[in-house]
Amino acid sequence: MENLGYYNGKTGPIEEMRVPMDDRSSWFGDGVYDATISVEHIPYALEEHIDRFFKSMALLEIEPDFTREDLAALLPSLVKQVDSPVQMVYWQVTRGTAPRAHAFPRGAKPNLWVFLRPWETAAGKAGDPARGQKLITVEDTRFFHCNIKTLNLIPNVLAAEKAGKAGCDEAVFHRSGRVTECSHSNVHILKDGVFRTAPEDNLILAGIGRAHAIARCGELGIPVDRTPFSVAEMMAADEVLITSSGVFCPAVSHIDGRPVGGRDPALAGRLRGALIGELWDYIAARGGQADYTKYML
Repeated sequence: MENLGYYNGKTGPIEEMRVPMDDRSSWFGDGVYDATISVEHIPYALEEHIDRFFKSMALLEIEPDFTREDLAALLPSLVKQVDSPVQMVYWQVTRGTAPRAHAFPRGAKPNLWVFLRPWETAAGKAGDPARGQKLITVEDTRFFHCNIKTLNLIPNVLAAEKAGKAGCDEAVFHRSGRVTECSHSNVHILKDGVFRTAPEDNLILAGIGRAHAIARCGELGIPVDRTPFSVAEMMAADEVLITSSGVFCPAVSHIDGRPVGGRDPALAGRLRGALIGELWDYIAARGGQADYTKYML
C-alpha cells in the first residue's frame, strides 16, 4: 500500500478517507497532534512522542478513550501496512464531533486520526543537509500556548510559505528580538563550544529532536545553556543548527541572505553524527537494517 489513513478504526488510502464536517478540527482546530519518522517500518522514539501527545491532550483537557499502550500498539501495526521503508507517521486527536459551538461539547467522543506517507529523505530534497540550510527570520505573532502541539498552525504555515518563496528551507520566529523556534523545528546555536537552546517555556514546543540533541551534548561533553538568545547572537554564532523529529541537526549556512556559522564544523559534525548514530542503534535494536548512507537523513 502506498499510503494509509485511519479514522476511529476505519482505514484506507488517504485520498479515499472521509471525516464528518462537524469534527471540531474543521471549526476550531480543536485538537492536538504528534509525528515521527519510521525507518525500516520502525517508528523512531515512539514512546517519547506518545508521552508528549498525552501531555498536549491534558493541557487542552481532551480525555481520550484509548491508552498509551493502545496507541503504542496501533501505530506500528499501521506502519507495517505501507510499503515504503521510510515514512512520516502522523496522528492527531480532536475533541470530537458536535454542532459548532465554542464551549466544549458534552458527551462527545474524541476522534483519532492517523496518516502514513512515504517520507522524502534529504537525498531527494533541495534541503540536503550537506549543502547547508537557508533560513529567514519572521516576527513571532503566535499565541502563548506554543508548548502545546495544537492543530492551530496558521502562523507556522504562513512563515513556511514565506520561507519557500524566498528559496529557503525554514523560518525562524523571534519575539522582539528573542529567538523562539522555527515554523516546524527547533533552532539552536553553538558559541565558544556551548550548545545554546531556548528555554522550555510556553513560547516554544519542546521538540523530541531537541531533547535528543541535549542528551547527546551531555554524552559528548558539550555544555548546554537553556537561556534565551537574540537574533543578533544567532547571526554571530559559530554554528546555527536545527532539529526536528526527522531533521538531525544540519548546519545553517544563510539567514536572511547573509552567511552564518561555519566556524566550528567539527563540533557540529560530532553532534550530528551522534544523533544519526543514535537513530541507527535504535532501529538495529528493534531488528531493522537501517543504513545512513542508504537514506541520507
